Amino acid sequence: MARCLGGRRHAGARFERREARIYDTWVFLHVLGVVLLLGNVTVTSIWKLAADRTRDPAVIAFAQRLVTTTDLFFTLWGVVLLVVGGFGAAWTAGFDVLRDDWIAWSTVMFVLAGAIWLGVLVPIQVKQARMARDFGAGAPIPPGYWRLCRRWITWGLVATVPLLVATWPMLRKGW
Repeated sequence: MARCLGGRRHAGARFERREARIYDTWVFLHVLGVVLLLGNVTVTSIWKLAADRTRDPAVIAFAQRLVTTTDLFFTLWGVVLLVVGGFGAAWTAGFDVLRDDWIAWSTVMFVLAGAIWLGVLVPIQVKQARMARDFGAGAPIPPGYWRLCRRWITWGLVATVPLLVATWPMLRKGW
């Protein structure tokens, strides 16, 4: 008797078990990517806000360096795992990523969040990092830094909304 995995029908229990293990591996990588991405986005914003509230140039400069570091280690790798794992799972299960609306719309939301991150947030972070090098060495914190902080948190929240919107259909489909 044939059994269904995602959208494909397979005959043979051994093939099904192998395919199910492959699918589960892709899903694990996808979920790990989501955890790394959303976890870092959330935690980074909280401790950066906490550091900024101290008004201590050394603390703020340190936190600003960590924003860049954690983006490279957690956000970037979270994105890679999320994409590779998600499309790997979809392919293994036989979903059509262009025709299955829930995958297509989640992808659009993910790309929108990425465009905001790359187009707005990264340039702000680069400017803040340059400023933080100066005031971390003893210079006063310039007023422009605080304007960039407000823009960073505002656009960070805006960029997080499409990520959450993209997560909802995945949870509803049982990923």
